[in-house]
Amino acid sequence: MDKKTKKKVEKLRKNIQAMKNRLAGARQQDDEPGEIAKLEADIEAAQQEVDKLLGE
Repeated sequence: MDKKTKKKVEKLRKNIQAMKNRLAGARQQDDEPGEIAKLEADIEAAQQEVDKLLGE
C-alpha cells in the first residue's frame, strides 16, 4: 500500500469514527427525521471505500 492510499484509509477511518459518534448522539436525541438513516448509509459507504482500498 502506498503512502497516498494509507493516508486516505486513515482519514476514512477517522471519519467513520466521527460519524459513529454522531450516530450515537442522533439515536439518543431523534430530532431530525432521516438523520439516523443518512448517517448509517454514510458509514456503510465509507466502510466499503476502505474495504475497496485495502482490497478486501
